[in-house]
Amino acid sequence: MSCPDTMQSAELKHPTEKKPIHVPIDMNRVAAIVLGGGEGTRLFPLTATRCKPAISFGGRFRLIDIPLSNSINSGCLKIYVITQFLSTSLHQHICKTYHPGTYNTGFIELLPAEQKPNNKNWFQGTADAVRQNMEYFCETAVDYFLILSGDQLYNINFQEMLRFAKTTDADLVVAALPVNDEDAKRMGLLKVDGKRQITDFHEKPETQEILNRFRIPTKVIKEVKNDGTDNLHYLGSMGIYLFKREALLKLLQQDPREDFGKHLIPTQVNQGKTFAYLYKGYWEDIGTIESFYNANLALTERNPKFDWYDENNLVFTSHNNLPGPKIYNTQINSSIICEGSLIEAKEITHSILGMRTVVKKGTVIRHSYITGNDSYGPTMPTELSPPCFQIGENCVIERAIIDKHVYIGNDVKLINKNKLMHYNSDDIYIRDGIIIVTRGATLPDGFTI
Repeated sequence: MSCPDTMQSAELKHPTEKKPIHVPIDMNRVAAIVLGGGEGTRLFPLTATRCKPAISFGGRFRLIDIPLSNSINSGCLKIYVITQFLSTSLHQHICKTYHPGTYNTGFIELLPAEQKPNNKNWFQGTADAVRQNMEYFCETAVDYFLILSGDQLYNINFQEMLRFAKTTDADLVVAALPVNDEDAKRMGLLKVDGKRQITDFHEKPETQEILNRFRIPTKVIKEVKNDGTDNLHYLGSMGIYLFKREALLKLLQQDPREDFGKHLIPTQVNQGKTFAYLYKGYWEDIGTIESFYNANLALTERNPKFDWYDENNLVFTSHNNLPGPKIYNTQINSSIICEGSLIEAKEITHSILGMRTVVKKGTVIRHSYITGNDSYGPTMPTELSPPCFQIGENCVIERAIIDKHVYIGNDVKLINKNKLMHYNSDDIYIRDGIIIVTRGATLPDGFTI
């Protein structure tokens, strides 16, 4: 694995010096590599028919839109998306949505898993996925590679991350933020010195002894977050990495193991020139049903932490040419109703109703995410298919996720009456007390759970 060296040398002063020189930023010299995710077992059954980045978010977006939009808004227009698991709908969405301009050097290139003469294996991890595609990356005239996850929620200006990388002359910059004890156990933890150089790193610590090793002083946390810091005692990796071109190539050759967080990042930390970019904003890893549910419903708040109304940082997605929602005699509070919806419900509270959602009269929906539909339903109903994807009359739906293309009859109650935390059936699952109705399910009149 070898590539021509395109790095340009520059004499840079350390950022702690009083008069650092101006650092020019050229995002045309950065390529983003978005990892399309594996099986996503913790998000099952939402991942039963698609990969994690293809899951609907906010009623009209896909999770993949977040890293792609952050890259585009930052001026990083050379983007690769590596995919493997149930990726057809993801490919269709990207091809439909993103069309780089004719007169710039940008592109979005899909890299699905494929058999090659010297390697016929599936991707074994994040680093292995990048390693198996290095022949494509080597052909790209850039100085840095930005590695992103396809299933996280955040809003970052990657120009600032690049400026920090160039100012410190880092081989690797890891985006990090303060986290609490619970989150620390599922993330990569890092320690930094006064210059923000990473001195230690451990992925998903399993013992209290390791956690204690990475506990950092409150004053360091307050440099990043000046409020709400009482329970934040660690710096957690966000899984966003900015590599110098030659540093990434060298690392992939030196360490043949599969995963960045578990294997290659600690190796690079031991070699030095690895720094932490401390992020001050909102970030969420959409890894479980509960985190997916909470992140969606948080969008209905008056001042959501993830500000998707910021016109300077748009979230891009496909255009569907749908009319505005039509609503009849419905009491609506703290909710989002997306395009093409036909609503006759009695009440909708603290909920999101995705595109083409149809709700009949008398129904009450509270604290729920209704994904919406790709169409209103079959044009020629048969005995095996309902006449319309809809939620029927006089239903009660609380604390639920309704996937696409679902038919719910009249007088159905999805209320988790037995307060179950975990439940499995063909059409209904419960995870963390949240009811999930699977894609394409049909619930008959009077169904109750």
